[in-house]
Amino acid sequence: MQRKLTLMIGLISILLLAACGQDVPDDLDWKVEEFTYTDHTNSEFGLKDLEGDVWLANFIFTNCDTVCPPMTSNMSKIQDKLAEQDIDAEIVSFSVDPERDTPEQLETFSQKFDADLSNWHFLTGYDGDEIQEFAKNSFQTLALPDPNSDQFTHGTSFYLVNKEGIVVMKYEGVSNVKYDEIVDDVKALQ
Repeated sequence: MQRKLTLMIGLISILLLAACGQDVPDDLDWKVEEFTYTDHTNSEFGLKDLEGDVWLANFIFTNCDTVCPPMTSNMSKIQDKLAEQDIDAEIVSFSVDPERDTPEQLETFSQKFDADLSNWHFLTGYDGDEIQEFAKNSFQTLALPDPNSDQFTHGTSFYLVNKEGIVVMKYEGVSNVKYDEIVDDVKALQ
């Protein structure tokens, strides 16, 4: 009887430990709306291009004089860490200033941060109202022009989207970025 009890406890412990190793992020459950926009190469790029992929998203604009440069630098560091571990993931940066952010402007901006554009897509090709609605509906965040300047108010989070197009996590994107946690979460969704 003692031997059976010890064996059962051992099996239960192994199962619990194995389950901990498969911790798949799912804190959020926000479905990304269908979209087709224009990327930095002036080509159409949309949700259908991301089907079956794990991806990270954020909202930026190239004329930003506060949070966008550090956010883009931080995303570039995440991209490097993912590449170092041979983890396949896409990155999508949505411009909140589509009037000024042409594909050429976005490509120039991306080069300042050594973005690898083979799996990082900077998007524009919509109007301000459309990106505001898309940001609110898909990512629960703001993307509004500042009425007192040429700047925009927008979320500063990084969003993790699973292979089914569901936002499952968000992370701080400006400071105290949890690079290793983000990489581990991307890996867990693969």
